[in-house]
Amino acid sequence: MNKADIHHLILEQLSELAPEADLDELDQEIDFREALDIDSFDFVRFITGLSEALGVEVPEEDYTKLATLVGAEAYLCQKTEK
Repeated sequence: MNKADIHHLILEQLSELAPEADLDELDQEIDFREALDIDSFDFVRFITGLSEALGVEVPEEDYTKLATLVGAEAYLCQKTEK
């Protein structure tokens, strides 16, 4: 998967958690959990969905790295390169 595919997948997963949100207006560098009012259970669902779709494992200590769009994209691009 390339960077654009990963970006699209992230937005797809977020839209399932916050269907009313305008993700095009979301600041890519802020913590979207707060911006979209995503609780910890839904955040774990978000990470699980990404992990399953990409076939990568995200250890719990790395969860905070996926809290922004920029961070999630960079982290997942790195994980899928291996």
